[in-house]
Amino acid sequence: MTKHTVPVQHLKLKRVYEPAGPEDGTRVLVDRLWPRGLSKAEAAVDRWLKEVAPSTELRRWFGHDPARWPEFRRRYTAELRHHASELDEIRALAREGAVTLVYGARDEAHNDAVVLLDVLLQQ
Repeated sequence: MTKHTVPVQHLKLKRVYEPAGPEDGTRVLVDRLWPRGLSKAEAAVDRWLKEVAPSTELRRWFGHDPARWPEFRRRYTAELRHHASELDEIRALAREGAVTLVYGARDEAHNDAVVLLDVLLQQ
């Protein structure tokens, strides 16, 4: 297994508002802002890596508009190239066991964690 190889089954996505479970393993919040209305205990987050979240400018531009999704994916993937150490940290955790990337967005198909997961699984 190379430095960047991660077992696919070790990485999952979950809304931070869903209850944490033992199958989650290490829960990593990947949003720049803390989720509204949740205490730290309720969120059950082990790590908060806000550095891997989209920049404030990109997040505001996207505005969770599915019509902007393809361009958001492209821009966010480009931003992630500047965060190799954080990506390596998540990959290292995933080589050891389950890692759940938690996010606050309502849209489960169009959010930064979806893009991040794809980038983490690229060889």
